[in-house]
Formats: sequence, C-alpha cells, structure tokens
Amino acid sequence: MTSPSDSAGCGCGCGTPSRDAFVPLTTRPAHALPHGDDARHAIEQARIPAGRFAMGDSSGDRNPADGEVPVHEVSISAFSIDATSVANADFARFVDDTGYVTEAESFEFSAVFHLVVEADDEDVLGAPPATPWWLGVKGSDWRHPNGRHSSIDGLDDHPVVHVSWNDAQAYCAWAGRRLPTEAEWEYAARGGIDGAKFPWGDDEVDAGGWRANIWQGTFPTENTREDGWMTTAPVRSFAPNGYGLWQPIGNVWEWCDDWFDPNAYRRGSAADPRGPERGAARVLRGGSYLCHDSYCNRYRNSARSSNTPDSSMGNAGFRTVALAEEADA
Repeated sequence: MTSPSDSAGCGCGCGTPSRDAFVPLTTRPAHALPHGDDARHAIEQARIPAGRFAMGDSSGDRNPADGEVPVHEVSISAFSIDATSVANADFARFVDDTGYVTEAESFEFSAVFHLVVEADDEDVLGAPPATPWWLGVKGSDWRHPNGRHSSIDGLDDHPVVHVSWNDAQAYCAWAGRRLPTEAEWEYAARGGIDGAKFPWGDDEVDAGGWRANIWQGTFPTENTREDGWMTTAPVRSFAPNGYGLWQPIGNVWEWCDDWFDPNAYRRGSAADPRGPERGAARVLRGGSYLCHDSYCNRYRNSARSSNTPDSSMGNAGFRTVALAEEADA
C-alpha cells in the first residue's frame, strides 16, 4: 500500500492493501455474476426503521484524508440488513452451489498479515514498502486465510475474508441481495444512537471489558490478545448494537456499494444517498482486528476507508441488505 495521498486504501496498518501493491496487473480475470434460482440466504436479519441521522464524524477523531466531514443530516428508508458479517459457512454454500472462483483464487494470491502467514518461503511475493506487515502470499484465499498451509476448519462461524468487492457482488447476485450503501451501513451501525462514536455509545472499546475485536499491544509486532483474538473472531462475538447488528466495528472491514470519494459528503443527496456515480475504489467500513487508537482509529461509526474492487485481504469481508421489495414486504 502507498501513502494516503496516492492510494485507494487508508494507508495505515489496519487498512486494506490494494492488489497492485504486490504485483502490477495488466490482465485481469474475466468476471461473471452467477445466478442461483433457489438460493438461500440464511443469515438472521436486523430490521432497520426509516429515520434521519447525522452522518459523519462529530467527535473530532476523524482522519483528514478520509472525508468524514462535513457532518450532514441524511434520511434513510427502512431496510433489512444481515445481523452478522457473511461467515465462512454462508460463503461455502454459495461456492458449492455455483462453483464460483474468487479473485484471490484467480490471481493466485492475496494479502496476509505478516505474523500469521502459513506458507512456504517461495509463496511470499513481498511487501509494500510503506506497510511491510502486509505480505502478498500465493495460495491465500477464503479457504486458506493465512496461506496454502492454513484452512478454515473450525472457523465456519468466522467472517469470510479474502473476498473482493467483486466477489461480494457475486454472492449478492446469487442470494438475491445487495451490498449496503455507505449511508445505510453507518445508520445501521449506530444502532439508533445518533452522534455516538461507537455502536454502543462513546465509552471506549475496553471500558468494562472488550466490546470489539481490535489490536492490543504494540503494532505490528505483538498482539496481547486481551480481547481473545489474534485475527478474526466468530461473527456473534461481543454484544450486538441497538438494532441487533453484531460487530459492525472491528473484526473485519466490510465492503459497501458506493464508490469512494473523500469529498462525497459535500455534494451527496440528503435522501438515501448512493455515493458517486464513478470512481477507482469502493468504500470499506468498520475497521478490523488490526485497528488500534495509537495509529489507526478507524473502528468508529463514521470512519471510512476504500480499496480497488478487485483487491482482497485477510481483514475484509461483507454483509448484505435485502432488495427493496423484500425489505418492504
């Protein structure tokens, strides 16, 4: 990953490195959306009521390059969203039904955090100079999150990772779903507490016990695992917010439908905004298990990041939203 000024990603340790940071790509695999007539999306739904909220950072903890301001009032129609991130077991049903091949598998590599690599030395493609804790690792994908010698055995209820935005779109096409807009995601993550820093309010993540899966210790060399986890936690860890969403912050970044623009809040719609019409990167929300307030405090309701639609990594996944006609049923 390069610096915040010239990269799609946030340029920080908890962020998501772009695929081009490891191997310059001139040919990209063909991408086709699957169609499943009898697809079953089994994830519990959180019903989000229509309402208005103040979108953006009002706490002063914003990162200037991310475009978390100006704070602006947005109205959102009612919708239904997954109570959890899509888990490995959910994604496996999709792959088993369609034979879908993810972009990490097509490109034959993905980004893995350096402390958890399980691969041969020759599998490691190298690291971006600005973020050497991220390694491009051959054979890493959703089934092998730390490299070819790892697996998801026993991790059925952990969030699927190493899925690109394009992969998430493919899952949505199969399931008859869509990705949330950035505004929907933030409204749902706030859990009905307008203006709060976190889904539960303004108390810090470690107040009275850990409330989310983030980094503890000295980044990037030691994670003391005070919250219980080195990388991903099960999708139903910690407590859900007021709308019933589990872990909208921490654990894994979540893809949103919108194109990213740091100036989007200055010219977006006030009613069900859908983001810019075009761009180079898609929005990611929520932070991940690599976030820590000493260097990357993007595990907040209003925090924003982004990456190219074909990028995948070990700390990003997604959750989905019902199509409009289903949400209104």
